[in-house]
Amino acid sequence: MTTSIRGKSLKATAYDISEGYIVVNPLFLKSLDSETLKGLHHELTRVQTEIRSEKFPHGDVQAIRWRNTRLQRLNSAIMILKNFARERRIMII
Repeated sequence: MTTSIRGKSLKATAYDISEGYIVVNPLFLKSLDSETLKGLHHELTRVQTEIRSEKFPHGDVQAIRWRNTRLQRLNSAIMILKNFARERRIMII
C-alpha cells in the first residue's frame, strides 16, 4: 500500500518540501491521517539524511547555500509535523 498526498508519493512530497514547492503548516497537515503523518516524517528524515550524506560542495557558495536551504526547509517541516502530532496525541516515532 502506497500512501500519497495530493496524488504524489510520500517520497516525492518530501523532495518537493525540500525544494520549496510545498510548504508544511498545520493547515496542510490537518487533512492527513496518523499513518500518513508517520510515513511523511519517515520520508522527511530519510531525505534529510540523504542530503547530508552528499559530498559537501567546498568553495561553491551557491551550492552550499542551496544545500543549507533544503536542510532548513526539511528541519522546519519536521518540527512543525512533530508539534502538530503532539497536539493531536499521535505517536510518529
